[in-house]
Amino acid sequence: MSSPVESPSGGAAVAERPADPILDTTPWVCIVWDDPVNLMSYVTHVFVTYFHYSKDKAHQLMLEVHNRGRSVVATGNREEMERDVQAMHGFGLWATLDRAE
Repeated sequence: MSSPVESPSGGAAVAERPADPILDTTPWVCIVWDDPVNLMSYVTHVFVTYFHYSKDKAHQLMLEVHNRGRSVVATGNREEMERDVQAMHGFGLWATLDRAE
């Protein structure tokens, strides 16, 4: 976070911190979490419908959500992943975004 700096005119100014190029290029991920509500067939359907994954890939991701508790279902820039997370919420799935590891 930037800290206030005294400006020559006596008011407060904000010192800008240079952008970290590594952080700017790090991809983000959309993570879907297991929940006790949605059927496995519905989760597969959402992945096919929204992400346009093949039934096999959608089924694999759904099994990862079911068996491991979560699955990274998409990777991209932050704006894209925020949109995907909101879409998953719209389908009633639990989803978050995070920086890719």
